[in-house]
Amino acid sequence: MSESTETRDLPLRRSGRHLDQTSGGDRRSPADPTAQLDAAPDARDLDLGQIRGRRTARAGTLFLVLFIALIAACVLSAAIGQLFIPPQEVIGSLLNKVGIDWLPGPSHDFGEEALWQVRFPRVIMTILVGAALAVAGSMMQGVFGNPLAEPGVVGVSSGAAVGASASILFGWSFLGAFTTPAFAFASGLITTFIVYTVSRSQGRTEVITLVLTGVAVNAIAGAAIAYITFAAPTSAREQIVFWQMGSFNGSLWSQVGLILPLIVFGIIIAQTLAPGLDILSLGEKSARHVGINVERLRIIVMAVVALLVSAAVAFCGIIAFVGLVVPHIIRMIIGPGHRLLLPASVLGGAVLLAIADLAARTLVEFADLPIGMLTSLVGGPFFFYLIRRSRKESGGWA
Repeated sequence: MSESTETRDLPLRRSGRHLDQTSGGDRRSPADPTAQLDAAPDARDLDLGQIRGRRTARAGTLFLVLFIALIAACVLSAAIGQLFIPPQEVIGSLLNKVGIDWLPGPSHDFGEEALWQVRFPRVIMTILVGAALAVAGSMMQGVFGNPLAEPGVVGVSSGAAVGASASILFGWSFLGAFTTPAFAFASGLITTFIVYTVSRSQGRTEVITLVLTGVAVNAIAGAAIAYITFAAPTSAREQIVFWQMGSFNGSLWSQVGLILPLIVFGIIIAQTLAPGLDILSLGEKSARHVGINVERLRIIVMAVVALLVSAAVAFCGIIAFVGLVVPHIIRMIIGPGHRLLLPASVLGGAVLLAIADLAARTLVEFADLPIGMLTSLVGGPFFFYLIRRSRKESGGWA
């Protein structure tokens, strides 16, 4: 081989490739170390595939566990009470309604009435409210990019409660049964955009400003609710106090029918926004670079959050910290992707409130504890943990 030929072949040899003159193909020499380097990305791709597979398996396991836990919590909630109905009779009553006679219905004379007039509406209400609050919290955390964001923390729940309390005080009924939820939705929406506008400065949303603004809005809303309570007659005052403590006592099928379409619609819209929230998590500049209208996305998210929260508090009152605790725990298990996070939050929120409501009815004999108190007992310490963790990761607030 001539010197000129060796010189021409040198770059090809350095790259680990040898050009076959007869076939024109491109083949690698196994003994060449550069060929091993070129093969390294394939190994990395294999590792990424394994990671994705493990995450998918973990998500599937989580969905299965949450679904089983939800079924168990619902059956136990319907079974346990002053009149105990065995779980198999609860399941039998449900099956008999759809024409399946595998299990016997309630043996007690008032068992069927207790289930369908008192307990089942309450169970369905806990599922809907828990799902709504958890999804709203997931969206708030996604749009602000911080686990400290939560509808109750930033004042959305208390703002919605002001509108509902005002409706109760003045006895407005021009929208029929929809009057109270409509006022809760309007005041929750206004509160949401006040917090968002004040927290945003020079094109950025500061988390500290967001939380502090929420504290101020909660204080103002609390003062408004206190004045409404003071000015209200006795009958309306009892309803407003019920609002402030939060409870599922007295849930009716008519109330379930009112909030069901609102919450289902909000969850469906939230799921359609999942890809945009995933892109927004990469940063505003990256989201705008790929064509995401960040401001429009945030406005839609705020409207959906206001819809979900106002529908949730319309009949059961203020229930705090569900939207903070549930999404954060699920995110730790299956990652931050909203395509899985949002439906998992639906199940997680429903499970949490179903268990909390069961505890509220059974911890004290012949008493129905305020469920907002129980969720705050769990969520308050968890919120402190998140504050300390965020401060440690950021190296301080200054």
